[in-house]
Amino acid sequence: MVDPLKERLDKLKKFSDSAKRRANLYAEVSGIDDKHVASSLHVLQKAPAPGKKLQKIGFLLVWIPEPTGITIAIGGPMIVAGRYFDKKYNGSTIHDIGSHTKSTMSSISDFKNSIK
Repeated sequence: MVDPLKERLDKLKKFSDSAKRRANLYAEVSGIDDKHVASSLHVLQKAPAPGKKLQKIGFLLVWIPEPTGITIAIGGPMIVAGRYFDKKYNGSTIHDIGSHTKSTMSSISDFKNSIK
């Protein structure tokens, strides 16, 4: 007869070991001094969103009160360009890809279970 507490303790030890290995791996990767590799890894963790930034700046320029209207003439195209960038360049990261893959796999397994 297997003790459920020992099973749970073994499972927690495995999780702890996995977390330690992952933390060590991240620490080793972050120790890389190459500028290009470090920036690439940063982009994988936090994707840039140029479209959102352009839209925000464009909206700020449109709402700034000015008698000549130059900011409105500049802000409008910035908003349109920001929307185009949002459609053209997505800001997905590794975490987003993993979560979408996990949801797709669960929906596929649900479909397979419903067929059986």
